[in-house]
Amino acid sequence: MSQLLDNLLVFGRVLRREGIDVHTGRVLDVVDALGHVSLAERDEVYHACRALLVHRHEQFAIFDRVFEAFWRRHRLSDVGIGAPFEPSRKSAPSVEVLLALEEASAAADDPEGKEPAPERGLKIWSDRGGVADKDFAALTPDEMAEAQTALSRLTWNPGMRRTRRWIRGRGSRIDLRRAIAASLRSGGDVVMLPRRTRRLRPRPLVLLCDVSGSMERYSRMLLHFAHALTSRHRRVEAFLFSTQLTRITRQLCVSRPDAAIAAVSRSVPDWAGGTRIGASISEFHRKWGRRVLNGGPVVLLISDGWDRGDPAMLGAQIARLQRRCHRLVWLNPLIGTAGYSPLTRGLEAALPYVDDFLPARTLTNLADLAAHLNALTAGR
Repeated sequence: MSQLLDNLLVFGRVLRREGIDVHTGRVLDVVDALGHVSLAERDEVYHACRALLVHRHEQFAIFDRVFEAFWRRHRLSDVGIGAPFEPSRKSAPSVEVLLALEEASAAADDPEGKEPAPERGLKIWSDRGGVADKDFAALTPDEMAEAQTALSRLTWNPGMRRTRRWIRGRGSRIDLRRAIAASLRSGGDVVMLPRRTRRLRPRPLVLLCDVSGSMERYSRMLLHFAHALTSRHRRVEAFLFSTQLTRITRQLCVSRPDAAIAAVSRSVPDWAGGTRIGASISEFHRKWGRRVLNGGPVVLLISDGWDRGDPAMLGAQIARLQRRCHRLVWLNPLIGTAGYSPLTRGLEAALPYVDDFLPARTLTNLADLAAHLNALTAGR
């Protein structure tokens, strides 16, 4: 019992650090409630904890992010944090504390940075063979399979957006329709003034991936990343480009990754060809922009930036893309390699209009990307 309680206390401390008021009494209520649910069922544990620890709608996203980090199923040999609490049931999920949290706590205790930082939290779930920080281009087939499993566990939540639809809630506006309807039960007297608020929806994701010859070493792994992204997020639109643009959203909906990748490879006529980023994005605006850029999506553009087209055209198209989305993130697999600098003419023209310029070379990079997306705010 002490193992479960210790982990729940740490869980509560992290929620408090993120802004959710969680005191010891509520944690004890959670301990009592978990005795009435099946600890082998993750959803039952999730809803029991959320019902008792979250009391405001805007805190749901924070709770989901912290819960995903803490409550994952792992074998003890992978986690190495001691035996989990096991009641008189067949099995129970182990509760783990990410090493990233220990890094944050150590940084708070040691502001001058004298103590060495621990390893990244990614080691917990994917680095048994040293895969986490290994370049995608150097992965063996076995390591590729392990990396695919690791990608499938990441959570992608680029934030919420307010829609035009009004729903019941603690908003600033009075719901006159409900107020008048309720007055019919009190003889025409308006007794209460119900409120309404904007409905919230998850932000969509748009993926634009370069599959030209210079990206061939990374293309297959990045397609697995696109498939994992599609399977974990409800609204994803995916496109590949080299000398022309190809939509692959339907092909990525296949549940098995290898079958999805095979379907994608058959549908792309210019695989490993030249690179015309500006012309491809122009085609995207012309054919798909009005359809897929609604709702303030987060756009992920994956490319090394080697472009054979006009740099001025690329800069203009990137600027247009940034204006039409909530946030534009450029992922470059060359960031972090020895001697690399973004000095190509195309990148120099495009980077002023990019919100985030991030690496996409290792599993650690993609885990950091997931954490970055999960922490996006309403503003740019």
